[in-house]
Amino acid sequence: MLTGAHAIIYSRDPEADRAFLRDVLRLPHVDAGDGWLIFGLPPAEVAVHPSRKNDVHELYLICADIHAFVAAMKKNGLSCGSVRAMGWGELTELTLPGGGALGVYEPRHPRPNGASTRNVGASRRRRARKDRQRKG
Repeated sequence: MLTGAHAIIYSRDPEADRAFLRDVLRLPHVDAGDGWLIFGLPPAEVAVHPSRKNDVHELYLICADIHAFVAAMKKNGLSCGSVRAMGWGELTELTLPGGGALGVYEPRHPRPNGASTRNVGASRRRRARKDRQRKG
């Protein structure tokens, strides 16, 4: 029935944010015409959270190693917020070149069927190592 999902990031500087997605994250893309780039994403998932209002949506990117992601963004001159341990994963917020913010997290929850499980074993081993280091 469904063939995919289309997410939109609204930006005050769309050219800068498109260049970031293309050049820094190296997402595959096509030109839909007149420079309107459409980017491919890795497998995705969707969750429904309770809210007092409808029509509130958020976009988060998922990575295998949040600390490596933050370091890579820093090398590209981009800033991320501090990494916060949440029950469901480790979360940071990336400041996009256009000034907006985008959540990025390393999940601790299981991934649904159909979602990529590439590097999950390595990610779990890193988490176990971090947990052992924290415990002493």
